[in-house]
Amino acid sequence: MKQNPALTLDGVHNFRDYGGYGVIGGGRIKSDMLFRSGQHHGATDGDLAAIAALNLRSVIDFRGNRERESQPCRRPVDFTAEIIFYDGETAALAPHEGAAQGVLNAADAHRKMEQLYSTLPFRKPLIAMLRRYFAVLAQGNGPSLVHCLAGKDRTGMAAALLHHALGVHPDDAMADFLLTNTIGNAGARIAAGGDAIRARWGGIDDAAIQIMMGVDETYLLAARKAVETEHGSLDAFLADVLG
Repeated sequence: MKQNPALTLDGVHNFRDYGGYGVIGGGRIKSDMLFRSGQHHGATDGDLAAIAALNLRSVIDFRGNRERESQPCRRPVDFTAEIIFYDGETAALAPHEGAAQGVLNAADAHRKMEQLYSTLPFRKPLIAMLRRYFAVLAQGNGPSLVHCLAGKDRTGMAAALLHHALGVHPDDAMADFLLTNTIGNAGARIAAGGDAIRARWGGIDDAAIQIMMGVDETYLLAARKAVETEHGSLDAFLADVLG
């Protein structure tokens, strides 16, 4: 496991470098080339200065139109990175917000999140964006950022698929996925997400909110199992569906 992947920001949550891992057979993914985060609507001026210093060449935004319109991302002055997005809806709501409907307790929340992950790989708008994500990275134009609303579900799945394609050890890929739970100001991230969930669905207890705003090993395994059931393997999904 690599050290200190986080970029500590005040208004952007879950911002980190997801490169730097060794790969099976030897070699290592470059650091300072692959970044992931949540949305940037609340970015401070200091955050923007830190992001500008990364010299990003592309930003892959997995949010749909309604999410982008309701929480437009702040970008650094003279920001020249190409912004790649889906002109439509990648989800009626951010996946974790949609999954919160009907949740009464922590057990409900965990079950709903597993169900969510078992369907994510088959959503046509997300497939379209995953294809664009891989195509952008294949161009090798320089540092890139992938993000969604919370930077954990759509973004987490994309990062996990890339790690698999590049040969990152499954333990390292899972550890990177789980960093969402501990990296940066997790309390502020959970509180912000909890406010949005409760504003839409009413009172949900704190334990359930923490689960909805976090990630768990079983979520990613649920997505993998669903893909393997449908396509035989992750490699077949990458080749046949994502090209």
